[in-house]
Amino acid sequence: MKQRQVGSIFIVTPKGYLTGGKETDDLEQAIKLLSEADSKNLIINLAEAQHLNSTALGVLISAHSNFVRRGGQMKLCSVDKRIENIFVITKLSLVFDVYASEELAIASFAEKG
Repeated sequence: MKQRQVGSIFIVTPKGYLTGGKETDDLEQAIKLLSEADSKNLIINLAEAQHLNSTALGVLISAHSNFVRRGGQMKLCSVDKRIENIFVITKLSLVFDVYASEELAIASFAEKG
């Protein structure tokens, strides 16, 4: 998993299958550390994620509510079509701000800032 920062925005890019194993645990831990550091702006770049299951969705939902509760924002970007279908079917597309690219997600923080 990759992590980097652009200004006040943290970008986490999980890799592989987010199905409740090590990758999902790593993602959850990374989000937890950013939350504890009182980070307000988070992008989860799903370009390198091949699959999500309910466990990973739970991590994303929990992270989203945590950031919103603290006055921050969490956005998703570069979501694969199959994964995007999961968000549509579960109506989570109404919860998450999803952007086609990392650049658009970064720009969206400036718009709302």
